[in-house]
Amino acid sequence: MKATSRHYANGEDHLLIIRFSAMGDVAMLAPVTNILTRKYPNLQITIVTRGFFSPIFDNIPRVTVYAADLKGQHKGITGLYKLSRELKGLGITAVGDMHNVLRSKMLKFFLMASGIKSRKIDKGRAEKKALTASNNKVFRQLKTTHQRYADVLANLGYPIDLSKPGKLPKHALSAKVLESTGHKESSWIGLAPFAAHIAKAYPIHLVTEVLKQLSQQTQTKIFLFGGGQEETSQLESLASPYENVFSLAGKLKFEEELQVISNLDVMVSMDSGNAHLAAMYGVKVLTLWGVTHPYAGFGAYNQPAHHHLLPDLVKFPDIPTSVYGNKFPAGYENAIATISPEMVIEKINTMLPENKNG
Repeated sequence: MKATSRHYANGEDHLLIIRFSAMGDVAMLAPVTNILTRKYPNLQITIVTRGFFSPIFDNIPRVTVYAADLKGQHKGITGLYKLSRELKGLGITAVGDMHNVLRSKMLKFFLMASGIKSRKIDKGRAEKKALTASNNKVFRQLKTTHQRYADVLANLGYPIDLSKPGKLPKHALSAKVLESTGHKESSWIGLAPFAAHIAKAYPIHLVTEVLKQLSQQTQTKIFLFGGGQEETSQLESLASPYENVFSLAGKLKFEEELQVISNLDVMVSMDSGNAHLAAMYGVKVLTLWGVTHPYAGFGAYNQPAHHHLLPDLVKFPDIPTSVYGNKFPAGYENAIATISPEMVIEKINTMLPENKNG
C-alpha cells in the first residue's frame, strides 16, 4: 500500500477523494484520476477507500491511498471523526465526495468544520428510478458514472476532459504470476462469469459451452477470474478439461491479478467490477448484461456500444429492472441466457488483435 502520512507543502492544492466501495465504482475512479493528474501536475490527491483497493491506483502519479478501516478503528461516528482528524493532518484543501452515503457525508461534515470546501456526487436517483420503472419507463442513456465523477471535480475547480487519454499503463508480469500464466505468446482472453446478483451472472451451462468453443482456438489462452470458495471450485471444474484454460481464482493476490488483467487482449465480464478493472488499462471489454443496462451509466470506461451484449429486450421489456441487478420480476433472472454462446464467441473473435475492426 502507498504511504499514507505525507504532508504536502503549504499553498499546494491537496484534493481528498472519498469512495469507500464497491470495487467497480472505485475502479471507475482510476481513469478519471489519471486524466486529472495529467491536467493538474501540481495537484496532490489522496483517495480514502478500502485498503484492499490500493493497487488500483499504483500507476497514477501523485496519488496516495489512505486506507479506511470502517470495521475497526474508523467504525461509527467516533471512528469517522478519528479518520477526519488523521486526514486533516495531511493538509487537505478540498474534498470530493464520490460516494454520497451516510459515512461519506459524516466524514465530509467533520472536514468541513475546519473550513475545507467540498462537493458531492449527484447520483441521478430520480432519472435512474424513471429508467428502471416498470410503468412509464423513460428509456434513455443517462450520464455515465465517469462523467458524474468529473462533474464533482469541475465543481471543485478542476474541470477535465474525459475524451483525453485516461488508461493506465500495463503492469510487468512478476515471476510468481508467470508461474500461473506463462509468457505471453498468444492472445489472452479473460472471463469473469460471476456477479453479485444472480440475474447478472451468465449461467454455468452457457459458460461451459463458451469455453468448449474458445478452447478449440489453440492460439489463445483463457484465464478465469472469480473469488470465494464456491466460485473458485466452479472455475477449477470449468478449466480442468482444457489445456489452454486456466483458473486464477485463489492463486494470486489482487495486485497480481491486476498484472494479468492489464495484459489481456479481451476481457469478457458481466456488469461487474472485472469489466471496470480491465477497462482502466485500455483492454477491450465485452460486457454481458442481464437485468441491468448500460443506459444507467455503469458501462466500462471508453468502450464502444458494440462491446455490450444485451438480452432479448422484446421478451424482457422491463429491462433495466434495477440499477444494481438486485430487483427483477419473476422469470427475469434468466434474461441473460438469451445471449447465446455463439453470440459471445462471434463477438470475442471480432475483438481479438488479429481483427483490426473490433
